[in-house]
Amino acid sequence: MSLTFYTNPMSRGRIARWMLEETGADYETVVLDFASSMKDEAYLAVNPMGKVPAIVHNGHVVTECAAVCAYLADAFPEAGLAPPTTDRADYYRWMFFASGPTEQAVTNKSLGFVPTADQGRMAGYGNYDLMVDVLEQAVSAHPYITGDSFTAADVYVGSQVAWGTQFGTLPKRDAFVDYVARLTEREAYQRGNAKDDALMPAQQPA
Repeated sequence: MSLTFYTNPMSRGRIARWMLEETGADYETVVLDFASSMKDEAYLAVNPMGKVPAIVHNGHVVTECAAVCAYLADAFPEAGLAPPTTDRADYYRWMFFASGPTEQAVTNKSLGFVPTADQGRMAGYGNYDLMVDVLEQAVSAHPYITGDSFTAADVYVGSQVAWGTQFGTLPKRDAFVDYVARLTEREAYQRGNAKDDALMPAQQPA
């Protein structure tokens, strides 16, 4: 059994790190630089997109954070991070809502693109405000995104909400703030965060 994690502490790799810590699995961390090693042939053989994170588990490559979260939950079932297969409707729905409509709406807004009403009919997220309202309803319906139990979907959705409210790409609505507060109390989140913080480049004095 081998598990290698490719990342950079200033990237979405923090999502995969948190998920890895939730599984309790042993893994090797390979830290890549955006301008050099992330674009080297050796890493492009792992992920031709030249992006992190990626994991290689027993020779199998998984990229894209939502996929990493879903994969690891299934690969390490003893961690209890996925509902039974008969009860995964909300689990899949909200994990992929966050990786689809939420990601698209936030990215487009950050790039200054606001769809017209006609364009909104074509876009999977409709418009940014609609996406935010639906996401708020989802995180406020239950303690966790699928109900009363924490799952891998909370790692992905929670990371999107935490990042968004921290950096201003999502509004700091009470439901978002309360949801993030519940998640960031988890030991696995704090362990992963500490490991990534320790890898951050030293800040030069002002």
